[in-house]
Amino acid sequence: MNRPLRVIVLTAAAVCLALVAAACGTQRISIPKSDPNYAQDVAAAHLFAERCSGCHTLSFAATHGSAANPRTAQAINGPDFDDRCERPAIRVLYAIENGGFSGAYMPQNVFVGQQAREVADFVARFAGRDEPKEPGVPTCQSQAIGTLPTLPNASAVASTGGGAASLTTTTSATLTHKSATSKHKSAARSAAHKKSHRKKK
Repeated sequence: MNRPLRVIVLTAAAVCLALVAAACGTQRISIPKSDPNYAQDVAAAHLFAERCSGCHTLSFAATHGSAANPRTAQAINGPDFDDRCERPAIRVLYAIENGGFSGAYMPQNVFVGQQAREVADFVARFAGRDEPKEPGVPTCQSQAIGTLPTLPNASAVASTGGGAASLTTTTSATLTHKSATSKHKSAARSAAHKKSHRKKK
């Protein structure tokens, strides 16, 4: 191959490689502007991308963590939410709180409080958009999203004008109080057990 032809071929190859490299990682969060919960869903999509992108695929959050080929899947590859319906939302909230449904790899409470509710609602509404159509099986979009239970003390926070941060703080304080109470009861039981053991001797 003569020198001018080699230069043209190498230049063309370099341009193609640059275009492929430039295309990698350019997908962005793509919540439709017509979404009535646009601001909340964009925030939830960012949270999902930040904490779930390593294991799950959801194009609306620009994540690609699921295995493209089941034969080469790794243990941490989670469900592809573009293809899998996740309704009702309470199911998603359960997975968030309990580390999925197997508890093997997904951490428990990857989100808590109001954030957990917003991400659960976001996933329930946007998952399953590319779900394969099966005869006699209702589409994901035709299934009810359902409602999520209210947070503890949500009405008290609402009456004081607190927002999502206040709800999260209130829930966190409630959980901390419950944890402290549980530790106190456990210590009391342990002391009673030791006392009973001493009497038997």
